[in-house]
Amino acid sequence: MKISIQTTVDADVQKVWNYYSLPEHITNWNFASDDWHCPHAENDLQPGGRYKARMEAKDGSFGFDFEATYDEVIKHKKIVYTLDDGRKVVTDFENQDGKTKVITVFEAESENSIEMQKEGWQAILNNFKKYTEAS
Repeated sequence: MKISIQTTVDADVQKVWNYYSLPEHITNWNFASDDWHCPHAENDLQPGGRYKARMEAKDGSFGFDFEATYDEVIKHKKIVYTLDDGRKVVTDFENQDGKTKVITVFEAESENSIEMQKEGWQAILNNFKKYTEAS
């Protein structure tokens, strides 16, 4: 099952691309709620390159590494990667008169409900939008 999330960021595609892909920005938005954070991120944004982000509850009660390998990268347009568990993720960036629409489609996992997965990923994308527009 594939799940789709999206947002439109009030920023040009170059800024959106940079804030989405540079580790110094990823650590500022890559979490779904204020009681979580992303203390570390690494990103080698090229086919065969690796992505790794540490996601943790601020109280230290839980954390995990979100890791993937890039399959396709088209600068300012598209990022495709495969998570370490084998699921595919595709993110498209669409220029819309100075704004940028970001659409992510990901394959669902079987541990959590579809609704919970969609809400979590959407919350992270909303956090990305908020951070990018405020910076």
